[in-house]
Amino acid sequence: MYQNLPDAATLARLHDRARIEASRLRSEAVDEFWRGADAVWQRGLHSGEALAQRSAARLRASLARHVRSRNTANGV
Repeated sequence: MYQNLPDAATLARLHDRARIEASRLRSEAVDEFWRGADAVWQRGLHSGEALAQRSAARLRASLARHVRSRNTANGV
């Protein structure tokens, strides 16, 4: 029934290799996670910056319209 079982030394080597491989895969996964998180954060910064620029442009346009309407109402 259990004719081809590896000996203890072989099992220990397999276990050691599995631990090394698991550690390598874990490191890759963590690196990949942080690369993805950094990319999302950078996109958020750029979209937030763009939103602030659009808001500032809209505010300038609104203030310019307000000044024009006041000048028109005062007969200037």
